[in-house]
Amino acid sequence: MDDLLVRDARLVPLDGGPSPVVDVRIRGGVVAEVGRGLPGRGEAELAASGRWVAPGLWDAHLHAEQWVRSTTWLPLAGVGSAAQACARVAQALAGRVLAGRSPAGRVLAGRAPERAPDRALIGFGHRIATWPAPPTVAELDAVTGALPVVLVAGDVHSGWLNSAALAALGVAPRAGMLAEDEWFAVFARLGELPGAAPATADWRTALTKLASLGVVGIVDLELTDAWRAWPALVAAGLTPVRVRAGVYPDQLDAVIAAGLRSGDPLDVRGLVRMGPLKVISDGSMGTRTAWCCEPYAPSPADPGPHLGAPNVTPAQLQALLARAREAGLEVAVHAIGDAANAAALAAFATTGARGCIEHAQLLRTIDLPRFAELGVTASVQPVHLLDDRDAAEAVWPDRTARLYPFRSLLDAGARLAFGSDAPVSPPDPWGAMAAAVLRSGDDRDGWHPEQAITPREALAASVDGVRIAPGAPGDLVVLAADPLAASEPRRAAAVLRRMNVVTTVRAGAVTFRRECAR
Repeated sequence: MDDLLVRDARLVPLDGGPSPVVDVRIRGGVVAEVGRGLPGRGEAELAASGRWVAPGLWDAHLHAEQWVRSTTWLPLAGVGSAAQACARVAQALAGRVLAGRSPAGRVLAGRAPERAPDRALIGFGHRIATWPAPPTVAELDAVTGALPVVLVAGDVHSGWLNSAALAALGVAPRAGMLAEDEWFAVFARLGELPGAAPATADWRTALTKLASLGVVGIVDLELTDAWRAWPALVAAGLTPVRVRAGVYPDQLDAVIAAGLRSGDPLDVRGLVRMGPLKVISDGSMGTRTAWCCEPYAPSPADPGPHLGAPNVTPAQLQALLARAREAGLEVAVHAIGDAANAAALAAFATTGARGCIEHAQLLRTIDLPRFAELGVTASVQPVHLLDDRDAAEAVWPDRTARLYPFRSLLDAGARLAFGSDAPVSPPDPWGAMAAAVLRSGDDRDGWHPEQAITPREALAASVDGVRIAPGAPGDLVVLAADPLAASEPRRAAAVLRRMNVVTTVRAGAVTFRRECAR
């Protein structure tokens, strides 16, 4: 934790009112003073030079290791069928060989690939909700041979493996893809495949990228033991961000036995702290497994009718929340469908647990005020609405007005927290803000624009509730432009997407500085 005096910072008025130019003194990683003309006391100084300054940004939901891995994965977004996906895989495998080897298999001088050709191939981003038929293992085997290949769906709720990958991970042979709990158990083990585990350099590059976007903290809901892994990463010098490390039900006994409560420090510097218990209570819209009150629209691949299903029963969910509350752990409940969200809110009400609902994607109107009544945060991922827009019109055509209801949640008094769910969407907070403001990622008008929010509200949902004031964490971001400069949605979204971060400060330490800031 460092001491720093930030000179001439124009504070972004997150709560309205004036935008004064002030100095900000950070001592021991905490804001100590805010005022004009503060005297130096021997600390390092940072000249903001009248630029706009906001609290540091947080990504309230990502899967850190999987996101770092995903930077090397084959992109499959936009493929419209299993055949198209297989063609993309075949092309990638052919290119991998030709990039570093002759047709006879000899390594070509000066052309060795960065990744060995026998490295397992992992693809990411396909969405099967509108495919004409579900994918099969046989289709993938036909173009991959003996190399392990895993294709991760864009919503990360299913995986399509070839026979070689199934065998390498000890999964029984099958005809189709893996989904939900069965898939999550396999997804957590992808690092066991040849060349799939990220190196320290991969971590460093990824975390530096976060800092360059103004991110000072993340809530890591990785499926593996993030609460054990992060202290070692920090000890190795990977310190650009603060981390709240989540835990899943299968790890809960170990966390309770260690006497850990949400907020407890996990490393000597206090950069890593115990996060929430994560419970995945239902599936996703894309896999048609989110738990709903009304049936899904039929499709060629899924004639239905069905409602999806819970991954845990309401009684099991309540038991988990009660145990977490007793142990001093907050809870993050994944809920996509409206039935799942209603059950999650009921569990919070019954147990008195504290925390958030992750995604809060499809909500009943009667449940909107319950978030504020129960003090439950709606932890949402705005970029998902861009990805889901077209699929939702096919899967849930009768209820899209209740999808991603950010305006309604705020009007009902709920607290919003923005995240990415990376690798499902990129951990770009400015892109998330733009999506919430415009609700469109292309030339079309906003999707249900009545649910759009203002740039001020979007930024406020991205700073972990922090304001730059004495006693607050010494985390801030210096910006090249006013993020609230425009109010018309399309112009405001453009301002946010183009936002240039000049400097990022985490606990008084500069974690990113743009050399050619204007």
